[in-house]
Formats: sequence, C-alpha cells, structure tokens
Amino acid sequence: MKKLMIMAVMLSMTLFAGDLVVKQSKNDVQTTMDKLEKIVKSKGAVVFARIDHRAGAKKAGMDMNDEQLLIFGKPKAGTRIMLNDPKAGLDLPMKILVYKGFDGKTRIVYRDPLALQKEYKLEKCQVLPLLSKAMAKITDAAAQ
Repeated sequence: MKKLMIMAVMLSMTLFAGDLVVKQSKNDVQTTMDKLEKIVKSKGAVVFARIDHRAGAKKAGMDMNDEQLLIFGKPKAGTRIMLNDPKAGLDLPMKILVYKGFDGKTRIVYRDPLALQKEYKLEKCQVLPLLSKAMAKITDAAAQ
C-alpha cells in the first residue's frame, strides 16, 4: 500500500499528456524561471529568448496568471538533429514553459525531445535520448 501511495504521488508530480511533460515547482514562476535560465546557461546552452506572456497580455489590455517561456539550445546538438531531418527545425530550439495554474501552483512543462522521433525521420538520431535526459534533469533541478 505504501509503495502504491508513493507511486501515486510521483505520478501527480510528473504527468505525461501525450508528449508533454508537466512538473510542479516548489517556487513561484519568476523564481523557477530564474533558476531554469541559470541552469541552462551553466550547461553551455544559449538562451535565445525569455518571453513573459503575462506582460504581453497586459500590453494587450488583458490579464492572465504569470507565465514565461524559455527558448534555448545548443546549436551543435540542434544541427545534428536537423541534419537527419531539416523539418525538425520547426520544433527547435527547445522550449520550456513555466506558469501559474488556475489552482495557484507553479508548473513546468516541455515537450519530450523523444517525441521528435515520431514526427520526423529521426529514428537513428542519437542526440534525442541524451536531450530527453538533459531536459528531465534541468527541469527537476529548477522545480526544487
């Protein structure tokens, strides 16, 4: 019974909705995103953009919960992926969204890079499993 409860808690922390991975953060959106950006940079990735969706909504005269998107990557890894199938560039660079849910909890969401294998001709691309593991570690660390 105890093992079953532990598994249920773990599943509630990381939900797989199709190819999306959703994790709960212990911090607010700003703190989580700051941690995420710092971790990504420490791994040698380039941060291409950090988009504040809530700020954009305010400029449009609307309000929404806090939500930010980080766009980042390593050109060497991304190029390897696109050399296998140029159409994969549609899903690159990588993106991680951090948002405050309707329940007030902060969540981190990203698309598992392994999903690219299904959509593009990337079955032989050895970068994707490594990228999938890296995304999991990065987001786990940012959620703490």
